[in-house]
Amino acid sequence: MVSVCFSGKAEVLNKTTPFCFFFSRSSAKLIAPLGCLVSRQKHTLPDLPYDYGALEPHINAEIMQLHHSKHHATYVNNLNVAEEKYREALAKGDVTAQVSLQPALKFNGGGHINHTIFWTNLSPNGGGEPKGELMEAIKRDFGSFASFKEKLTAVSVGVQGSGWGWLGYNKEQGRLQIAACANQDPLQGTTGLIPLLGIDVWEHAYYLQYKNVRPDYLKAIWNVINWENVSSRYATCKK
Repeated sequence: MVSVCFSGKAEVLNKTTPFCFFFSRSSAKLIAPLGCLVSRQKHTLPDLPYDYGALEPHINAEIMQLHHSKHHATYVNNLNVAEEKYREALAKGDVTAQVSLQPALKFNGGGHINHTIFWTNLSPNGGGEPKGELMEAIKRDFGSFASFKEKLTAVSVGVQGSGWGWLGYNKEQGRLQIAACANQDPLQGTTGLIPLLGIDVWEHAYYLQYKNVRPDYLKAIWNVINWENVSSRYATCKK
């Protein structure tokens, strides 16, 4: 099992090998791990931990099926294609091709990372409020759970076009922070925050059910937030 690093931190997506590149800030060069030039397993679409209809009535089965089996699957497939082209460019020493592939790697890699987190952030047994250390941290950093919920909702609703609203952990400051990322930009690679809870506000995540009324989707999704998963992520990133 191999991990992917953004901002110097590692995250394991699944049992496949992740991106075959990283960016060295000190040397300002694209560098490939040696193993990536030899062999690489392809990324695969992770199974959902629940049925497509399990989140109804809050998110219907048609949305979940299309979102997972079509949209997420497309990110995975396109990421594999981009990585293969990148591997070939590395083998040829073609820096121009390596640079030109960065947008595809970022977009499709981010889409894979974001959705892999998103599915586990949801549960048919979700909703309510978190407990323990996570709740204490939310009260410390946002004043109250109600205030936190209001702020993350506002940030998510306010994303212009497509993107994500996030609750992340700032490891340097030891505090929770709310952020928005455009398109499929991964939170950690974009802001340095470790992702705990992501809310997908691309239209494909809600339009078939909520049309263009994004606030109604945000109101509904709180009923299926898997606080056990978010709490587990928080506990892990504090270590």
